[in-house]
Amino acid sequence: MLIKYWPEETNIPFMKYRWVGVALSVIMIVGSIFLLATRGLNFGVDFAGGSVVELAETETVTVPEVRSKIAGGLTVNSATGSDNQRLVVIRFGELDESLLGPEFAALTDEEKVERASGASNTYVVSELKRAFNLADEDILRNDSVGPKVSGELFLESMIALGVACVFMLLYITFRYSWSYGIGGIAAIFHDAIVTMGLFSLLQLEFDLTTIAALLTIIGYSINDSVVVFDRVREVRRKYKQMPGIDVIDLATNQTLSRTALTSGTVLVAVLSILFFGGPVLSGMAIAMVWGVLIGTYSSIFFASAIVLALGTEVKKPGAPDDVPGFQGVA
Repeated sequence: MLIKYWPEETNIPFMKYRWVGVALSVIMIVGSIFLLATRGLNFGVDFAGGSVVELAETETVTVPEVRSKIAGGLTVNSATGSDNQRLVVIRFGELDESLLGPEFAALTDEEKVERASGASNTYVVSELKRAFNLADEDILRNDSVGPKVSGELFLESMIALGVACVFMLLYITFRYSWSYGIGGIAAIFHDAIVTMGLFSLLQLEFDLTTIAALLTIIGYSINDSVVVFDRVREVRRKYKQMPGIDVIDLATNQTLSRTALTSGTVLVAVLSILFFGGPVLSGMAIAMVWGVLIGTYSSIFFASAIVLALGTEVKKPGAPDDVPGFQGVA
């Protein structure tokens, strides 16, 4: 439906406002780094370690009741599930040794470090069952991650992000030229760090689903940039005398309908996840909604501005022209 009403030709001078876009991007990057350094990320159980237990909220199982009946200084809050069911969400780390029983106290120090998280989880679940007369099926969620495992998960997640960025840099450099590679990797870094800054600002839970969202954002961003770069290459080879700023503006306008349709379609999908996916997927959905918007922006104003500054030439030395005999326009 959108393509029916989209103008056949657009002539928006994107690069005229490139310095505004670059300045805004620099502000967002610096601000995000500042937030990450000062506020940090609100790590979920995957990265921070500890346990999360969810129960259905009833007349007897309520946030105040759980707080009063279960010792250990647990963090207890209410939430809404995907089916609008009210939940009691209990978060806790390693509890005081005095609560974990004589068997745990008899362990060596090394064994205590390894088993503290599991023993704390066992204690809380047992106390919940006893205090509220619950069965196993009444425990809707019970996740527990030790500190060693959570640290390894975070390190491996950061490595995955880094490896993805390196291979994308190599791919773009090989396919186009080094200036395009720098522009593409700058856009990836921009999108990833600004998304993490948003999570730090809002203190949204940062867990493995967020890493999955970041990897998706990186893939989406580089795909968007490659579409623009591909058209820039075609326009540059066809109009060899055209100024670089006009080449990028022409290429961006020619791919604008595709960008709008793709971004709009993806947004519809991730907004559905955000509104109907429940609290478990809310962090991932927020990251992807923000990532689609910021990725579309960065591919037009940030990556293209860097390519313009470094040069739009793609042809390798000695390579034949794509259009023999065509010398472009003045």
